[in-house]
Amino acid sequence: MKNLNLLIILALSLQACQSTAQKQQQENMLSMDSGAMCHNSAIPSRFAALEKSNDSIQHIKGQDQAEMILIPGGSFQMGSTNFEDAQPLHQVKVNAFYMDAHEVTNAQFAEFVRATGYKTVAERELDPKDFPGADPALLVPGSAVFSAPKNVQNLQNHLQWWEYIPGANWRHPEGPNSQIKGKENHPVTQVAYQDAEAYAKWAGKRLPTEAEWEFAAKAGKHQSETYYWGSEKLEDGKWLANIYQGQFPTKNSKEDGFETTAPVKSFPANAYGLYDMEGNVWEWCSDYYRPDYYQHSPKDNPKGPNDSYDPQEPGTVKRVQRGGSFLCNDQYCERYKAGSRGKGEINSPTNNVGFRCVKDVK
Repeated sequence: MKNLNLLIILALSLQACQSTAQKQQQENMLSMDSGAMCHNSAIPSRFAALEKSNDSIQHIKGQDQAEMILIPGGSFQMGSTNFEDAQPLHQVKVNAFYMDAHEVTNAQFAEFVRATGYKTVAERELDPKDFPGADPALLVPGSAVFSAPKNVQNLQNHLQWWEYIPGANWRHPEGPNSQIKGKENHPVTQVAYQDAEAYAKWAGKRLPTEAEWEFAAKAGKHQSETYYWGSEKLEDGKWLANIYQGQFPTKNSKEDGFETTAPVKSFPANAYGLYDMEGNVWEWCSDYYRPDYYQHSPKDNPKGPNDSYDPQEPGTVKRVQRGGSFLCNDQYCERYKAGSRGKGEINSPTNNVGFRCVKDVK
């Protein structure tokens, strides 16, 4: 538990009665990254793509009975010229693999917990010895939850819309008064990296590399478009992903129909038959995060660097997250766009991060 990010722990509900010095200490320790904050095209209609390609999509069932899609191997241009840590564009080859058709759902994760008795990071008791100097009264299980403020000073201080909620976990994504009953088909959230990895191992799978993830998201159809589906944000007036509309973070107009997570398969699949490869929830990848990795990344099945380094938070261990979430928008977090990279501290779950699994082709 030593790696649990105290950034969240110390931004608790007792802020209102704490001194200015204590608040400053919390703000210094709280540093959300991109993973937690945050038609007139020539290409064929995405809404018709799945229907047209059903015959060519190869399906299997994973050990967890999840639908998986065969992703053929191939080469592609990885990265984006729009994001510094996604440069340079570089040629990458990946082998064929199977990928979950959609993000792991609450129902799937519940089955894993029933079978194994697994307890997620957000549910575990905290040892005060791991957090010297912290008030033991604050060290209670919980996690970070997005909470829309009435007003914001600017978009630089994310403490205005993120709050540590005791009792928040995968069963109660927005806190103890929330539940997943009726949301069994929504993606599971509030999962730390090790939680996602534990599920994958139980299911006889693994987490994808970010090269596999991006190759699958581009689906052999796109290279330089702004979005994984093409150049236009909407198609025939319809939203193609669950992202944030309105004035972030105070007013979500919910034009896509959802305020937080959407049930999997709510939006059209890509040409490979994969759903929600953009928006809905961030997805953990197996790669450690380094902003300079693409400068010397291998061309053949890259698996990421040997360690993690983020100059914004040099002392934390981070893994790559991909795809963006329901909080992504053009005002604050654009990293749902094609080729962009997210990052997350491995023991800091939030209510906008989930995962999907992959499996090697034997």
